[in-house]
Amino acid sequence: MKNTKSEFKIDGIDKEILRNLMEDARKPILEIARKIGISGAAIHQRLRKLEASGLIAGSKFIINPKVLGYKTMAFVGVYLDKAVSNPHAVHQLKEIPEVIECHYTTGNWSVFLKILCRDNEHLMHVLNKNIQAIDGVSRTETFISLNQQIDRQIQI
Repeated sequence: MKNTKSEFKIDGIDKEILRNLMEDARKPILEIARKIGISGAAIHQRLRKLEASGLIAGSKFIINPKVLGYKTMAFVGVYLDKAVSNPHAVHQLKEIPEVIECHYTTGNWSVFLKILCRDNEHLMHVLNKNIQAIDGVSRTETFISLNQQIDRQIQI
């Protein structure tokens, strides 16, 4: 591991540790240690350094939304009447539980959202009653995802 001003460098052992944990974050450290050929303590030490560097931003369980009945994923481009409306709009969007991502973007839209809903009727309700009701939102453009074909992190 080497930390330079421009970027954080990781070595081959760090990459192996990260690949194993990205594949299965619950994989036992000792199993990874045996596979790589170093001690469990060395892996813990390296993980602490990687966390301190900011490279590892945390760990989480991934919930399958379909099991909970959320079968419609949509992307919504939000047009704001003026740029100064952004902070207020984002504050209001945070209050909508179906909004799972919000991006400030270049291009046509002021904000680009990823939302999860139970079905198209639920999506229509969220758009009409929640998102389009926000002061400063002039209109929206919605794209329904038919199938997520790629889901991955950056390669290490």
